[in-house]
Amino acid sequence: MIQRITSGDSAPVFALKDNRGEMIDLASFRGKKVLLSWHPLAWTRVCAEQMKSLEAHWAEFERLNTVPLGLSIDPYPAKNAWAKELGIAKVKLLADFWPHGEVTRAYGLFRQEEGFSERANVLLDETGKVLWIKVYEIPELPDINEVLTVIRNSPAI
Repeated sequence: MIQRITSGDSAPVFALKDNRGEMIDLASFRGKKVLLSWHPLAWTRVCAEQMKSLEAHWAEFERLNTVPLGLSIDPYPAKNAWAKELGIAKVKLLADFWPHGEVTRAYGLFRQEEGFSERANVLLDETGKVLWIKVYEIPELPDINEVLTVIRNSPAI
């Protein structure tokens, strides 16, 4: 079994296509906090609400020097259609599609039996270290206010 990433660990670096087909390199966000928000599958109700909450709080993330990224194992064309359907224009939705779930596995968040990710939030500091991780039950919508409070209370580097 793959070890789940924990607070204090260096986050595995990666480059994935976003919903627009652009390569997004985690290392390019050094100097900012990064919220990696995993949702199991696009086109599902709770996942949609999770990603829409990131978009709705975009200005607050910017004020907190934090980049929110949505991640799942869905392919980027599907994520692009989904983002358009949901009205997500600012948050990048990353596709950990191929090799299937490789980044998700590196973070220890892949559900082997189902073939998709946990629902989880991982907050990275400005140097790429894990500040906070929370894994949710699949049907549970993460509380965006809790996430923002964690970011507000985390030290700036």
